Amino acid sequence: MPKTILVVDDKASVRTLVRDYLTAENFRVVTANNGRDALFVARNEKPDLILLDIMMPEMSGYEFLQAYRKERNTPVILLTAKIEESDKVLGLELGADDYVTKPFGMRELVARIRAVLRRFAPEPAHQVLRVAEVTLDKSERTVRVNDTPVKLTPSEFELLATLMSAPGHVFSRAALLEQLQGIAFESVERTVDVHIRNLRTKIEPDPGEPRYIETVFGVGYRFRGEE
Repeated sequence: MPKTILVVDDKASVRTLVRDYLTAENFRVVTANNGRDALFVARNEKPDLILLDIMMPEMSGYEFLQAYRKERNTPVILLTAKIEESDKVLGLELGADDYVTKPFGMRELVARIRAVLRRFAPEPAHQVLRVAEVTLDKSERTVRVNDTPVKLTPSEFELLATLMSAPGHVFSRAALLEQLQGIAFESVERTVDVHIRNLRTKIEPDPGEPRYIETVFGVGYRFRGEE
């Protein structure tokens, strides 16, 4: 069954171009022209991935992310004409998994879509990681801290799974990005730092004094093993 992609952009030409190309690549495509309409479409169509423009009337991409992340963890790739690092960081902080800067090539866009969908796909085998009070189930894509469910984006889940796979091992930022299947961000270190900060906010009792995810200054991050 083809994956469903929701394309959200206020420009009809962009929606048509992306829809036609993705349809030819065997995706099912639905569209919306602003964030408010996108909320309605997403709730009814339950897409497998969302391509989201930032600057739109009625409800921006940022506002859509804030609202939709309270409901679902569907992968989101931002389509942005903005080039300021702060704009991209804000999108990541709100829960986006990747972004593509306009103008973009369609082959690159499809590659990004397939990469993000692979990260979100369930693992074929039942794999459960337990370290300290954190339990991560790869096959069911769930995380619990002290038996309390925690909702993570696909990128956050993949990073946490990588860190928990080798407690005590220090992963460089480059190694963590490689686990995200080659996503190309202009600001590599900043991108990893934002995802880690989001993770800490969700799983740490006190994000300011991390118990689980430790920073190894000048190197990267590690998941603290049981002591």
